[in-house]
Amino acid sequence: MSSSLARAVTRYLDARGCGTSGLFTTSFDGLNIIRLSEKTPPNGMVYKPSLCITLQGAKAVEFGDTIFEYGAMAFLLVSIEIPALGRVTEASPECPYIGITLDLDAGILREVMAELAQPPLPSNDQGIGVFVADLSEDLADCIRRLIRLLDNPAAPQILWPAIMREICFWLLTGPHAGEVCKLVLPDSHMRRVAEAIHLLRANFAKPVRIEHLAAVARMSLSSFHQHFKMLTSMTPLQYQKQLRLLEARRLMVSEDVNVSHAAFEVGYESPSQFSRDYVRRFGIAPKRDVMELRSFVI
Repeated sequence: MSSSLARAVTRYLDARGCGTSGLFTTSFDGLNIIRLSEKTPPNGMVYKPSLCITLQGAKAVEFGDTIFEYGAMAFLLVSIEIPALGRVTEASPECPYIGITLDLDAGILREVMAELAQPPLPSNDQGIGVFVADLSEDLADCIRRLIRLLDNPAAPQILWPAIMREICFWLLTGPHAGEVCKLVLPDSHMRRVAEAIHLLRANFAKPVRIEHLAAVARMSLSSFHQHFKMLTSMTPLQYQKQLRLLEARRLMVSEDVNVSHAAFEVGYESPSQFSRDYVRRFGIAPKRDVMELRSFVI
């Protein structure tokens, strides 16, 4: 199944004249394809609730102090918005990395769960809101049909909801259903922390009061700290710092902003403190990092 799926994706990309490396959007909203012909340096981004599937090659993603590695026919499921560093660890021109990212639709997930005769119970696992698992035959079949439907321009609007419902069904009835269902439970700790994260993301460049975030999450200060760290593998202030550093990196690479301007733009008062934090996070000084990232052609 792995090789056949990878071949199907390759045929789809080649038929559209896509390059050998890059991130390619599709006609299905929230479905993207990644093909890379070489290993990559760590790339920072904020992961949304999504299914990240590797069809060929391998990848590693670092969330705070926790690293998840997964290879062919495995997936990473992210249940809450988290800044992370991801890198492709297995890829070559002869056997490129091929992956698919699929944003999860909480509305459809909630609908499917409500229709189950025996909805899953949330697991007692107190770990980070991310896990890695093998791609089941049922989910792989959904992905195979998704790729085939991309050739039909009329398919997305009509068939996308049905296939998303099927994907949600297999996730909610599979071995990790107890984790997946936490995304949509009405008063779960995950949902409450997600509300605070939404506020933090919208105001990451401003000073943050943890008491305010705890109030938004409807938790005591100690409980908020505990559950935020449990779900994201970092404290709220560390989370904010990751957001600032990732945005500053994007500004310097994509918009040619200098180090000092980027630092001030994301909320730092001291460029020297920004540079120290940057080195601690990315292991390299900002200017040198930007030069290396610009030289890396995707």
